[in-house]
Amino acid sequence: MCRFLAYSGEPVFLSDLVCAPTHSLVHQSLHADEGKTETNGDGFGIGWYGERAEPGVYRDISPAWSDENLVNLCGQVRARTFFAHVRASTGTATARANCHPFAHGRHLFMHNGQIGGYCRIKRRLEALIPDELYDSRRGSTDSEAIFLLALANGLAEDPVGAMTRTVETVQGLMQAASVAEPLRFTAVVTDGESLTAYRWASDNRPPTLYFREGPGGLVVVSEPIDGCREGWQVVPKGATLQARRGSPSVVTLPTKAAPRRAA
Repeated sequence: MCRFLAYSGEPVFLSDLVCAPTHSLVHQSLHADEGKTETNGDGFGIGWYGERAEPGVYRDISPAWSDENLVNLCGQVRARTFFAHVRASTGTATARANCHPFAHGRHLFMHNGQIGGYCRIKRRLEALIPDELYDSRRGSTDSEAIFLLALANGLAEDPVGAMTRTVETVQGLMQAASVAEPLRFTAVVTDGESLTAYRWASDNRPPTLYFREGPGGLVVVSEPIDGCREGWQVVPKGATLQARRGSPSVVTLPTKAAPRRAA
């Protein structure tokens, strides 16, 4: 499994959240506490929104804990919305194109989890992605495939409904292929203004997801970056969290918004 962080609010330097905290994402790349694996060294990525509508992205296959360029870049880039991700591969190659976050147009997406039996449904899943979106596929991960199919299903207009339809489609493919392994889907998507986080799973065991909202903005994480849970709220299993930059509140949708048989 992977670890990630999403931020939306007043502009801050990426290093304030990605590098500086006691249990920062860089620290979690080597010493995660709540992930399936302690080490997340199969690459990393950051994506941020600056002066342009479309985000900037920097990804690499080196471990986050040893990349001086990451530390330097985070210390110089200040952004109102950004994603950061450290990867632990669930079977696909360690390659830059497979590192999160994934970008398409104004959207960023990152995922922590897996499609059980992905190799058995990959060909059928990719066939559902329209040509105009498939042409932008650069890697081989299940995460990128889900992202592109969700875009085809209307992610830009309806992030909850589109992702629900997408995950239900994936579950249908898994059933048809007699896949017994679970689908686990903890993910975040943003267009730079709105942010949606999902914590779904077909076996009631989705990866962890927390959030904290303060005067400056919203932080969404796989595990608390300050080493303690005080001040952090857990996104419930089967729930979806939605927020818009500058809004004073975060809405958590009920379980019924999650895909069929997910919890």
